[in-house]
Amino acid sequence: MDGSLVGAGAARAASKSRRQRASAPAPRPVFPFTAIVGQEELRLSLSLCAVDPSIGGVLALGDRGTGKSTAIRALAALLPPMQAVAGCRYNCEPGKPTVGCEVCARRRTEPVSVAVPVVDLPLGASEDRVVGALDLEKALTQGQKAFEPGLLARAHRGFLYIDEVNLLEDHLVDLLLDVAASGENVVERDGLSVRHPARFVLVGSGNPEEGELRPQLLDRFGLSVEVLTPTDLPTRIDVIKRRDAFERDPAAFCAVWKDEEEALRARILAGRALLSKVTMPDALLEHAAKLCITAGTDGLRGELTLMRTARALAAFEGAEEASLDHLRRLAPLALRHRLRRNPLDDSVSTTRVGRAVQEVFGP
Repeated sequence: MDGSLVGAGAARAASKSRRQRASAPAPRPVFPFTAIVGQEELRLSLSLCAVDPSIGGVLALGDRGTGKSTAIRALAALLPPMQAVAGCRYNCEPGKPTVGCEVCARRRTEPVSVAVPVVDLPLGASEDRVVGALDLEKALTQGQKAFEPGLLARAHRGFLYIDEVNLLEDHLVDLLLDVAASGENVVERDGLSVRHPARFVLVGSGNPEEGELRPQLLDRFGLSVEVLTPTDLPTRIDVIKRRDAFERDPAAFCAVWKDEEEALRARILAGRALLSKVTMPDALLEHAAKLCITAGTDGLRGELTLMRTARALAAFEGAEEASLDHLRRLAPLALRHRLRRNPLDDSVSTTRVGRAVQEVFGP
């Protein structure tokens, strides 16, 4: 084939690609993460999961209209970009290709900087949309069996967000439990046999008055936060004023908070760099175990979460060693959703954790 024709074709393709990018609508402004009023538990938990995704995610339960979804969606705009393989549908990390990925199998793959994915999982999503299925277009037009990745593939190395997670259908809960335990999504259907990584931070929100989560899914969340309606007048007025200012002129409002957003982004990056150097003395692990025993937690995930979260908090604050203060501050977040039911104690879980903290650490 004439090389000039090939060059002309490539030039036309490049020109078309530039026109498409130029005509693409600008991303809609997102309410700044640092502009959220109050909700310290939620903002801290999301920040710590950004520092160390192995913490296991965040469950935000509370009243309707308290900014749970706003905070979680604001995290996407705040997070630093990550390196991925150009054109890869699995968000593969450069140098660590997914087996069976056509893009990663090519010899020449260039790393690109992409936004950390924050993927919504709708309550009414079908199983095919979540795990992936046969690409019908290729099957009908080309006679090829090809895999169309689902939401779990898009969420790899990012965040999977489920609003009203306590209303999620049981068959989707079972899928999430399998993937969360293995870090892989396995699809065996329609003559396909596909296995791809699906490691993500699970974030859920909901109103506990509308139903409870299954214990197995509840245990998969690393941290649990309570999001309450503010009761003091100045806080409520501040929330309304900021929201109104954002809706009137989103660009101007985001510009006001740009420095705070960049400062928090830099703090998260510094925490990630320091995390591997943070130590946790054996005496601190012993206190964590005593705390879990005293509070009456199920299983050993409480100690593991306390250890990981204490390290992340120390790194987030620039310390190279976790401390008792870190454990004390994190105990309600890591343990309140892991307590055994006690028919003789009708206290709320936060109160029970607080009593255990005082018994182990003192007032």
